[in-house]
Amino acid sequence: MPKAVNVRVTTMDAELEFAVLPSTTGKQLFDQVVKTIGLREVWYFGLQYTDGKGYPTWLKLEKKVASQDIKKENPLQFKFRAKFFPEDVSEELIQDITQKLFFLQVKEGILSDEVYCPPETAVLLASYSVQAKFGDFNKEVHRSGYLTSDRLLPQRVQEQHHLSREQWEERIQVWHEEHRGMLKEDAMLEYLKIAQDLEMYGVNYFDIKNKKGTELWLGVDALGLNIYEKDDKLTPKIGFPWSEIRNISFNDKKFIIKPIDKKAPDFVFYAARLRINKRILQLCMGNHELYMRRRKPDTIEVQQMKAQAREEKHQKQLERAQLENEKKKREAIEREKDQMEREKQDLVMRLYQFEEKTKKAERELQDQVQRAMMLDQERQRASDEAARLEMERQAALLAKEELARQAEDQMKGQEQLVSGRHVYIEGSQQTLLSKATYNEYICRKTVKQYIAVGTIRMFIEPSATPRRHTERGGHTEGGRKRERSGHKENGGNIERSGHRERGGHKNKRGGRTERGRHTERGGHKERGGHKKRRWRIVDENNNIVVTDSLQASLGDST
Repeated sequence: MPKAVNVRVTTMDAELEFAVLPSTTGKQLFDQVVKTIGLREVWYFGLQYTDGKGYPTWLKLEKKVASQDIKKENPLQFKFRAKFFPEDVSEELIQDITQKLFFLQVKEGILSDEVYCPPETAVLLASYSVQAKFGDFNKEVHRSGYLTSDRLLPQRVQEQHHLSREQWEERIQVWHEEHRGMLKEDAMLEYLKIAQDLEMYGVNYFDIKNKKGTELWLGVDALGLNIYEKDDKLTPKIGFPWSEIRNISFNDKKFIIKPIDKKAPDFVFYAARLRINKRILQLCMGNHELYMRRRKPDTIEVQQMKAQAREEKHQKQLERAQLENEKKKREAIEREKDQMEREKQDLVMRLYQFEEKTKKAERELQDQVQRAMMLDQERQRASDEAARLEMERQAALLAKEELARQAEDQMKGQEQLVSGRHVYIEGSQQTLLSKATYNEYICRKTVKQYIAVGTIRMFIEPSATPRRHTERGGHTEGGRKRERSGHKENGGNIERSGHRERGGHKNKRGGRTERGRHTERGGHKERGGHKKRRWRIVDENNNIVVTDSLQASLGDST
């Protein structure tokens, strides 16, 4: 059994490896690749390899893979690329996989500067590329520097304008924000719709020379052939649309273009090698075939593919609408959740404030209770003070009444003093004093500024010194005083038997008085004769205030 050949096919977004037999044709390998990636619009694509001399070449589908001039490697290297380009990508590209492969290939051509792109257009295309990769811009996710690792602009554009990468990123981000709501597939299609208007889009360039040997560029694209000057690939010098070309042929290195107008001269140019003319002819035949197909009704296969694409697109639109609705609902739920979270935070804060107010109110209540207790204590003290003051007032009233009574008694005493009789008051008892004794009492009390509010007590003490009784109740001190009636002194004593007669004579009835006998005026002498008495006045604490001697008989008190 023949040994299998390992083959590696690199698409724009994947690498595929196969083991093919030496008899496997290019068509069989191509069908296996498109079947693996799920591609149905196969007429745009081909397998490209590098030949033995280093030139890129398209694999011939009708020939065996092993028989073609492929660079000998293990595995054999192929690139799955777009060989032909549509005139209008929005009308002709049906499948999403087809759009994606074209998007990636055109993007690579622009970034590698194989397709010239002005700086402003390059920034806009970069924004669609970012939308196709990241989706809608979200400032919470797409923070500064989120484009750092992506290759978005041609090196020529970055060198032409002296801007930092952050400034380029800021300009791309502005456009990225404008694409909100655009699907990734739509972003790729918008990228291709802008790119297809570039002058170098879909053009395959070949080095040629005219009859004079002038170096030129031959460009082959979906609309025809164009001749460019060597230093300008953007503006064609001569154009040959497919509709104006009658025949194309080559003979060795010579290539001939015959216009439909037979009167017009043929255009002849020369390629460097024969194989270059072969490649030019293959590209011209493929582009012309697609050009003619576009102008005919679609085949059954294309109609089925378009119907299926429309159905898939409609389904995607429904899914997108449903996704948008769910997204809106989720956003609404998130907003409601955020609102509830804010309300929760507000309630927590209000609860905290309420607790603080409650604690403050409790502290104020405790302070008020303490103040109330203090006020109650002060009220009690005030009440006690009022009661004390009331008692003092009552005592003062009583003292006032007592003083008034004493004043009245003093008035009475003064009246009695005038009449010769004086009263000494002790509590509720009254005692008659002599004028001298009473005056002495009043004098001493006045000098000491003593007013007896309570009870005045008088103490009478016995004395060894005898006292004599006078007719008016006066007492002699020490027995040294003479009687006014003319008694004689006898060694300092008055004779016991001596009686006074009216007018200064002795009493004839009784003569000398004896012990136990009465005097003429009824004065009675106790047994033992006269005694000398002493008195003193004391205050409530028994402190002596006034002391003096008082000579009186016990019978003088009433």
